[in-house]
Amino acid sequence: MPRSARPVDLPLVLDDGDRPLRHRIADAVVTQLREGRLRPGDPLPSTRVLASELRVSRGPVVAAYDELASAGFIETHAGSGAVIAQGADRAARAGALSSVEPMAPCRPAPSRPARAEVRHDLRPGRPDIGFLDRTAWRRAWRHAASLVPTNDLDSGPAHTRLRTVLADHIRRSRGIAVDPDDLLVTPGVSATVQALPEALCLRGRSVAVEDPGYVEAWTAFSDSECRVRALPVDDDGLDPAMLRRTDAAVYVTPSHQYPLGARMPVVRRTALLDWARSSDALILEDDYDGEFRYDVSPLPALRSLEGADDHVLYMGTASKILVPTLRVSWLAPPRHLRDRIRTELERRGLLVNEMTGEAVAEFIAGGSLAAHHARAARTYAARRARLVDALSRHLPHHRLSGVDAGLHLVLLLGDDVDDHEVAMSLLRHGVAVNPLSAYAVESDRRGLVIGYAGLPESAADVAVRALACGLP
Repeated sequence: MPRSARPVDLPLVLDDGDRPLRHRIADAVVTQLREGRLRPGDPLPSTRVLASELRVSRGPVVAAYDELASAGFIETHAGSGAVIAQGADRAARAGALSSVEPMAPCRPAPSRPARAEVRHDLRPGRPDIGFLDRTAWRRAWRHAASLVPTNDLDSGPAHTRLRTVLADHIRRSRGIAVDPDDLLVTPGVSATVQALPEALCLRGRSVAVEDPGYVEAWTAFSDSECRVRALPVDDDGLDPAMLRRTDAAVYVTPSHQYPLGARMPVVRRTALLDWARSSDALILEDDYDGEFRYDVSPLPALRSLEGADDHVLYMGTASKILVPTLRVSWLAPPRHLRDRIRTELERRGLLVNEMTGEAVAEFIAGGSLAAHHARAARTYAARRARLVDALSRHLPHHRLSGVDAGLHLVLLLGDDVDDHEVAMSLLRHGVAVNPLSAYAVESDRRGLVIGYAGLPESAADVAVRALACGLP
């Protein structure tokens, strides 16, 4: 699955009546529900972000969220954000209100001006599938389609061939020696993380996450009533010295910190593993784009360290190296946790269909994945180099982060800059990027997360000049 920032844009239109501001904010949210712009499960901006967007104090926004929660339109949990409750849209369309005070008839929503054309889509999490070997891809799917499905549901774990070729792939590319029987195939890391709190008995326990970091992981742990601790990262990623013996698990991206791009050095890796052993805790290693490194040699995965088998749950994905919509990822959990995780994945229906698994297995076994990775790495390295050169020339006073790996980098901004407002301004200039603050739990770092996988070398200079025009 492609990664995406936590939505932060909620275009509320407040009526200009004389009702208290908290009611008008709540009414505006209900209007968004009634008109279908908000749906059950959608996250709402933090009260601080929404207050800033509405240019009001935070108090009325907090009161409005309390009012919406009391009426059942939203759900809130300590330490996590508010989300739209199930059935809230039906209630809004039926005329339900968040307060007993009379509400003025809804005015038609003002027509929004046409959004500027996006000429340069630099949002991260979007690999370029244009140079995928289409002949090899079709051949793999023809092979999968030629296999006759069976009704033998008791034939053992699914995806036998895929797990076999994946075990060989991660041994060669990431230095991990794992038995195919210990691998689990899942429909994307984002979906899989939702099953981990229950499978690993983390509910009510302390789980540490990187900040800024992978928001979907933070949300999954928070929604499962884990006690999430946000740990700030530095130029070497997460510092194991900040972990506590009471933490049951830590979610990390050591090969390429998401989204700042730090590479955790070996000293911290061994310290992290020492913490896990002494605390009998789990390390959840997300190796989401560990295959792509440019100026330095790739470090093996954390799971490859001696003695890591019992304490590191390794997660890899095909979303960055192949096709995001394929929804194929894999887990290498400690063996004593394998069956519990498999049971929870099956209970939630988080499965990959056999035809998809066979196609991916054929693509890997035939050598097409290795050839595609080599071609992709060369292409992305050239695009990254051209982008970095253009940024250095047109924005020489801005610091870059995460340039030596992955498919994105971060242009750091001053702490007093509203990076969300900058991103919206850039969109009006035809440049789409993500604000760094959208990946934060508590961090106040500001910047722009810029993906370059789909940016042709010839367009880098033009894109950066357009980006420079939109910066304050």
